[in-house]
Amino acid sequence: MATFSSQRAAKLLILFVMACSGVLQAETVSLSGPTQVRFGTTAQYSAVVSGVSKPAIVWSVNGFVKGTSATGSISASGLYSPASTIFAGHSVTIGAAVASSPASSASLSVKVLNPLPVLASGSVTAAVQPGSYLVDVHGSGFMSISQLQISGAGVAFTFISATELESTISLPAGTATVEVGVLNPNAAQNSPVTRAFTVPLLPLASLTESARLLDQTSFGPTLSAIQHVQLVGTAAYLKEQFATPTTRMPAITAPPVALCPDATYRCAQSSFWKNALTADDQLRQRVAFALSEIFVVSTDEVNARTIPSYHNLLADDAFGNFRQVMNDVATSPAMGAYLNMLDSGAAPAGQIANENFARELMQLFTTGLVLLNPDGSLELNAQGQAEPVFTEAQVQASARALTGWTYSNPTGGVSANFPNGTPNFDQPMQPVEFAHDMSAKALLSGVTLPAGQTPQEDLAGLIGSIFNHPNVGPFVGRQLIQHLVTSDPSPAYVERVAAVFANNGSGVRGDMKAVITAILNDPEARAGDTNPTADGGHLREPILYFTGILRGLGFTNVNTQGRYDAATGYTAPLGQTPYAAASVFNFFPPSYIIPGTTINAPEFAQENTAAATLRLTLADTIVRNHLTTFSINMSPASVLGQIASATGNPTADSTNLVSALNILFMHDQMPAAMQSAIAAHAASLSDIGQRVRVATWLVISSNFYKIEH
Repeated sequence: MATFSSQRAAKLLILFVMACSGVLQAETVSLSGPTQVRFGTTAQYSAVVSGVSKPAIVWSVNGFVKGTSATGSISASGLYSPASTIFAGHSVTIGAAVASSPASSASLSVKVLNPLPVLASGSVTAAVQPGSYLVDVHGSGFMSISQLQISGAGVAFTFISATELESTISLPAGTATVEVGVLNPNAAQNSPVTRAFTVPLLPLASLTESARLLDQTSFGPTLSAIQHVQLVGTAAYLKEQFATPTTRMPAITAPPVALCPDATYRCAQSSFWKNALTADDQLRQRVAFALSEIFVVSTDEVNARTIPSYHNLLADDAFGNFRQVMNDVATSPAMGAYLNMLDSGAAPAGQIANENFARELMQLFTTGLVLLNPDGSLELNAQGQAEPVFTEAQVQASARALTGWTYSNPTGGVSANFPNGTPNFDQPMQPVEFAHDMSAKALLSGVTLPAGQTPQEDLAGLIGSIFNHPNVGPFVGRQLIQHLVTSDPSPAYVERVAAVFANNGSGVRGDMKAVITAILNDPEARAGDTNPTADGGHLREPILYFTGILRGLGFTNVNTQGRYDAATGYTAPLGQTPYAAASVFNFFPPSYIIPGTTINAPEFAQENTAAATLRLTLADTIVRNHLTTFSINMSPASVLGQIASATGNPTADSTNLVSALNILFMHDQMPAAMQSAIAAHAASLSDIGQRVRVATWLVISSNFYKIEH
């Protein structure tokens, strides 16, 4: 027994000595688990110790037991959670040691990867700067060091959060879609995650610029037209309008059709109103209307069956050459009958031919009475006096040049008789040579027509002598400016337009398209686009006042025959009926000065207490939907009604209602105090229909709308 004990003690002593001398071998630790882990995830590690069952393990990260906030933590079970922020190297060392024998340990290098980005949704919207867009992407895994790519190229961006990135980019005009990608560095990501986003059409014109241009080039802006001009830009819009074919007035048959059985003029008026309110060629129709107020004819004196062909020639020639306008007006049966060129034959010896058209062709239509400077101001002689453009002898000579014209035959040819007693209202007059004065004629601009010329040759010579007179550019240009843009243009504005009339840039005189473009693009015409206080504009003449409201509110024609002539009943009391001016001087003279001022404002010749009151009444009739033929929906179900009740908050809804009216009728330039006052009053009305009607009436009856700025 003692012997056994001695042997055992010897063995223990040997083991003790071996341990103390390092000869005793420690337990072997094996560590397993992933060598990569992403931020925002966890990784599980395990340790196996040879020869030991369920050993107690001490876990560490970079030598720190349980880890730290800088490198991540590891639990007692070996679950590693990376730190919430990026750290140098993007790798850590996971350690596992036997608790009872710290020398028994193992370690594993682990790469900590950035998260993989997820691009869930996004948008591309137009920014304020033309050509710029705001890109806004949403998803997850975004980082401040992420790379945002547009069409494969990196761009600067703003890190909003791990779920949102923003960037302002520039794109070529016409870009329809763009590929947006997000790439995270140190994420083992081979390529960016991408999505294609639609690029909205970038507005090329501001809301105000678009609405103002439409006020000058149409019979009233509509919301869809405003949006269209915004998207295509003013230059493209004008190009479109110049290319749009004429919407023609149909001829009035004999006897008149059922649309006008009681009065022929109703057919002419119906066609005028229909074109003004609905035609696509709004600029052409608007210029034709302006020309009709310069080259005046009136159904007070002529058969209304002449009006369709007369209006159509003005519309056809609106974008042509002014010389052609003069020629076509001179040979039209409407003008021929109105100012007596029709059936004016060569006068017997000692008598003179009818001077009516010859005189007005110069005095009212082309040159005016006195010589003008290029800016429209009077050209004074050395004595400080104005000089006449023409003499009485030149008027008489012009009248002789215009003799021999009568109605054409039914096919448009020359009649065998003079005068031709069978009217042809739809085709130009034709000359009968034996009724023409064949003598020589001394005219304007130093032109003398030789004796023996045909009526056509004399007409061409007469028109050329007037067309080339230096007065025509400033005289006609100023009136076109008045009708389209502003009543009282500056001399500089007139001179710029007159210069284009004289030469369109290619040596062509009288190019109407170039003149109209110059009028509309002039700095004075466009000043109000950015400055609501810019001086200019004009009182809306009754026809433009009425059409502007109906087009803005989206009228419906409910007449079973499709007639539009009922509109005349609403503008006639205000002093204006289509093609029915009281005299050749138009509804108002272009030189009218507001009494007590020096302001040239032609349309104010029709404005008085009665007219002002009648406009208020007309506005009331419109908003109450009491018009004949035309229906105006102002109910809660209408577009305006839905805006006026969208949220149920009277203040917010009324503010939005006034904003919509501001866009439709005031170019988004309604004074803030006016907006607030109308919105406050509208908010006090619980009846939604009444809210719409009252707010609309307050806008369209205001002086701020009556005056087109």
